[in-house]
Amino acid sequence: MDINFEGLLLGAGAFLCIGIFHPLVIKAEYYFGVKSWWGFLVIGLAAAVTSIFVTNMYLSIFLGIFAFSAFWGIGEVFKQRERVRKGWFPANPKRIKGDKTEI
Repeated sequence: MDINFEGLLLGAGAFLCIGIFHPLVIKAEYYFGVKSWWGFLVIGLAAAVTSIFVTNMYLSIFLGIFAFSAFWGIGEVFKQRERVRKGWFPANPKRIKGDKTEI
């Protein structure tokens, strides 16, 4: 009987990615506003392209999970702006008012 831990490791990797991107989205929106979505796009594209060329299957899968976690972060930045507008999260008082990305 073979015992395979790969699924558990990839599940833990997915959990780690979600755990990393959740606070990153909050901080990115706080400091940069919704214009930070570009950073998540670049990170996601870089991870997606890298996952195609990595020969190790498990690293490739993890990079794919990481890429799509970054893509998920794009939508969450805009949702975070709405959460700030509702008062669920603090707004950054140092951000310039009148900016299109400002609340």
